[in-house]
Amino acid sequence: MKMKIDSAHVKRYSQIARLLLKHGGSDILRSTGLDATLDELTVDDDPQASALADDLEAMGPTFVKLGQLLSTRVDLLQPAYITELARLQDDVAPFSFAQVEEIITEELQVRLSRLFTTFESTPLAAASLGQVHRATLRDGREVVVKVQRPGIREQVRTDMEVLAGLASFLDQHTDVGRRYGFVQLLEEFRKALVDELDYRREGDNLSLMRGLVADQDLIVVPQPYPDLTTGKVLTMEFVAGSKVTDIGPLARLDLDGAPLADQLFKSYLDQVLVAGVFHADPHPGNVLLTPDGRLVLLDIGMIARLAPAVRDKLIKLFLALADARPEEVTRLAITMGEKLDDFDEAMFARAVADLVGRSADASLSDLDIGALVLQLTRQAGQAGLRMDPELAMLGKTLLNLDQVAATLDPDFEPRAALQRHLRDLMSSSMRTTPAAMMASVLEAKEFVEELPGRVNRAFDAIGQGNFELRVNAFDEDEFLRGLHKLANVLAAALVLAAMILASALMAQPAGDGASAQNNVALVVFIVAVVLSLVMLARIGLSSRHVRAERRRT
Repeated sequence: MKMKIDSAHVKRYSQIARLLLKHGGSDILRSTGLDATLDELTVDDDPQASALADDLEAMGPTFVKLGQLLSTRVDLLQPAYITELARLQDDVAPFSFAQVEEIITEELQVRLSRLFTTFESTPLAAASLGQVHRATLRDGREVVVKVQRPGIREQVRTDMEVLAGLASFLDQHTDVGRRYGFVQLLEEFRKALVDELDYRREGDNLSLMRGLVADQDLIVVPQPYPDLTTGKVLTMEFVAGSKVTDIGPLARLDLDGAPLADQLFKSYLDQVLVAGVFHADPHPGNVLLTPDGRLVLLDIGMIARLAPAVRDKLIKLFLALADARPEEVTRLAITMGEKLDDFDEAMFARAVADLVGRSADASLSDLDIGALVLQLTRQAGQAGLRMDPELAMLGKTLLNLDQVAATLDPDFEPRAALQRHLRDLMSSSMRTTPAAMMASVLEAKEFVEELPGRVNRAFDAIGQGNFELRVNAFDEDEFLRGLHKLANVLAAALVLAAMILASALMAQPAGDGASAQNNVALVVFIVAVVLSLVMLARIGLSSRHVRAERRRT
């Protein structure tokens, strides 16, 4: 079956075909098995990983972002390609100041000179999706204005249509597509890119992250200005600083990086394991060091969210990794992934045991938690277990975080920090909210209200001979005795509850003739309480007797 080609996208298809021709025989495809599909497209020479990064960069912003996303998929690519794609930068020539002024005026519906007293025409940085300019508001506040590149949304939309057709073809006609799910990978990429193209979302992300790091005195997130933000223009607070990668040897001597690295690591663990929302791209270029020794998190266009159930599993997984328990790591990883038809659990267990064993033998300073998570994802993919995309993104986030922390403090030990902070994070994650407590109360109320009806239906079915229970290999006589005891307990509980309710209804306010009736109500209440205590005592004694019998047998 041939892939359907849209005539409007012929140029883009030809560019992708040339990319496949050039890299069809390289290790990037041999690592996935896709080279078998492209045997006829291969060439004699084997290009280097850096050449692939250069080619993707030349194809424009969509493919630069795709390369950056692929750098998180260690289950797909060889380490050399992961490294090169992770370094992809989308620095491009800036567009003209006249276009900047036109976009701001159109988006904010006011002339540039009426909003800003100063606006630097030369951008601080220019990327494929947009560029940023430094400016000053009328009230004197210094800001940074991010402006989206003209026509970029249309270009991204066209590229996504082309890639969607290619991904669907690979999923339907190649083994590697069925194993790794390129359509799912592309959908994850599309959502992330759509978020990055809507600067209002980035403004919301800035506000969200400011709240998450509010109690961290060494971490800063710029404040957004919603009134001056649209889908194509983002205005935020200017915070002076330099990239952590630009810190020179002399400046590093005066830098006390240990508390910075530790607080940054703890902040991300709190985001991941407690809040379930984390900045997904904390690479060194997005982290600044201020003159007063604080860290600034920038470019928060991409955040990831984790469901509460996933967060609970992650805590257990991190604990198992930190304590070097391969069996538990294997079990938890399987619950966090999708088993394919050819999943080899024994192979995966052996790979995890080897991975955890090597990490346990490594020194604390040489162990990268992010690299460990990514290697776990890679081993799962090779064994036929498709891990949740969020786990790969988390691994890449932690890997970037390890690099930033190592830049700040070469002696930083991620596993020691993980063990040190997990106890506090677990206690935080166990706290409940008023809404959760109310939900539990409502569920308990619903259970109590429906219990009599359920019991009646069960006894009606038994009385009519319609009650059927199929259980293999059990003692029927013992089961029936247990069921009879349970029925007696339920019936007694209902009678006692009715007596307590009746005593409450019989009680009268003080007055003529009320004393005798109140005495009767009190007697009924006391009798019900005494019988209830007797019933509970009998249940307790019976349970102790059963446990004693089981120990003897």
